Amino acid sequence: MNLTHLDEQNKPKMVDVGEKDTTTRIATASGIIEVAKEAFSAVIANTAKKGPVLQTAVIAAIQATKQTSTLIPMCHPLMITSVKTNIEELPELPGFKLTVTTKLNGQTGVEMEALTGVSVGLLTIYDMLKAIDKGMVIRNVQLEKKSGGNSGDFKR
Repeated sequence: MNLTHLDEQNKPKMVDVGEKDTTTRIATASGIIEVAKEAFSAVIANTAKKGPVLQTAVIAAIQATKQTSTLIPMCHPLMITSVKTNIEELPELPGFKLTVTTKLNGQTGVEMEALTGVSVGLLTIYDMLKAIDKGMVIRNVQLEKKSGGNSGDFKR
């Protein structure tokens, strides 16, 4: 299998998507952050010293989604048409599950944007709670599903 980000001389390259059809492309990614009970309680009660944790994480996830091409070298700058987020409280862990869905009409997919949004959103939760809990664990950052493009649909 040839890697699309390497040229004939095995040098890194950005894939030329100029000849691809413009289609609607959607990707959903998710991840979990496990936190201490004290940190979970601070989020739920909105008493974290740095402010509203979950709202800030949502803003960070949206911002990161739009900035993916500045962080991941071979990603194209994209005109994202929609970013939707959801944060699920997981009191049994305790922790939170962040889901990000990205959408565009374009010539390349938005999987990396959804994954970047989840990663930065979860890192934002970590940053805002680290004074309470330095032992938090971020895990299971993964693509859940994607649609559109030549490679077809994917669902975990």
